[in-house]
Amino acid sequence: MRSLKKKRRIQVIVMAAVALVLATGLIGYAMRDGINLFRAPTQILAEPPAETEVFRIGGLVVEGSLERGRGETIRFEVTDGGATIPVVFNGVLPDLFDENQGMIGTGRYVDGVFVASDVLAKHDETYMPKEVIDALKEQGVYQEPAGS
Repeated sequence: MRSLKKKRRIQVIVMAAVALVLATGLIGYAMRDGINLFRAPTQILAEPPAETEVFRIGGLVVEGSLERGRGETIRFEVTDGGATIPVVFNGVLPDLFDENQGMIGTGRYVDGVFVASDVLAKHDETYMPKEVIDALKEQGVYQEPAGS
């Protein structure tokens, strides 16, 4: 009788462990596309990511670099003060997107060009994403906005 209880208890523990491992694996599999790491242009040039890796880039849009092509293709450059990365975006830019302003884009780094699938811009004249501020401070080019 005791042996039967012991076997049943071991079976329950093994099944719980298998269920836990399976649940952890499924959660990890589901989150693999939802995690986008942030990189500044200097970091991208220092350690170029794989062409299949989706990540976020941020910095200031270089003045004079914004080129609107035929259709919805837009080219511009992003800098953190230490390095500049060319960006290609096929879509409609946010209304507040402009040169010399902060931006964050999501996409892939292919053949030396960041191919953006999504571009975000500041929402007012003083806002800049924290990641962009940190990267600009690291390069020594960030200036506090007037009135802060």
